Amino acid sequence: MSPSLQAFARREWGPLFTTVRTALVTRRWRAIPMTLAAVCLTALFQLVQNQDWGYQPVQDIGSVRAEVPLWLALLRTPLSLFVPALDLPVWGALAQILLVFGIAEICLGRWRTLALAYLATLAGTLYARAGIALGPDSPLGLPASDARVVDTGPSAAVVGLAVYVCWRHRAWWTGTLVVVAMVVEVLFKNNLAGKEHLAAIAAVLVLVAVMAWRERRQGASEPRPGTRSWKPPITS
Repeated sequence: MSPSLQAFARREWGPLFTTVRTALVTRRWRAIPMTLAAVCLTALFQLVQNQDWGYQPVQDIGSVRAEVPLWLALLRTPLSLFVPALDLPVWGALAQILLVFGIAEICLGRWRTLALAYLATLAGTLYARAGIALGPDSPLGLPASDARVVDTGPSAAVVGLAVYVCWRHRAWWTGTLVVVAMVVEVLFKNNLAGKEHLAAIAAVLVLVAVMAWRERRQGASEPRPGTRSWKPPITS
């Protein structure tokens, strides 16, 4: 590898790699308990929903469609993240969770990872309803037939977590590549899943913008090194 590529790799992935490697070396699998639980839960759902007796129960607790009442969709959304799509290979969902959720859990902590995953998933779920209401004639709209599409799986959460982790660890090119890849996906395969990925990215980018603004405000309010804040003189 050329020195320029090595320098780019260190700059782009160095902090992220060091954080993940240190956690795995020192704590091994104990560094990602939530991720391992998510992998096991997803595998369990896949096993159950492929049984004659298990398909409907899994649909009842974790299947989200735009045609169901909103309150029911919101109740099912947390578990829908771990129900793999029937038309996709389950190993893809398991690999996504293990890799992206694992990195996020190490870098962000388990509760923040879960919160961001559900934010991204919820953004996709709500977008589906808004898109169908707008209709296919709108650039952001969806056809009415998408209301019957089963909307499950971790992909929206994975995309949202990837973008957030890249921002937090300043992996700018990698984060940009994720966003571009999702845009290209929609251009070549204009379906509900692809547009939900963009909705998840949009929700995370709004969160990133708010957090960056807060960090700038906090930085501006702190006194510069070597300076002292002015205090009024004490008079008797």
